[in-house]
Amino acid sequence: MAVAKVTEITSSSAKSFDDAIKVGIDRAGKTLKNIQGAWVNEMKVEVKNGKISEYRVNMKVTFVLQD
Repeated sequence: MAVAKVTEITSSSAKSFDDAIKVGIDRAGKTLKNIQGAWVNEMKVEVKNGKISEYRVNMKVTFVLQD
């Protein structure tokens, strides 16, 4: 039986929400092993001069603890 842990992270991208998610998962993967999934629970944009300057996501990343 596996035991999993959930950690919350925030990541951003100048390109898109999809890219912000990829950036966050890639970075989390450098520290966390056995990532199984992520739940994006918040999306936000930063606006400057009437245009979107940054896409941000808050997500909960689930990973299985090693024996």
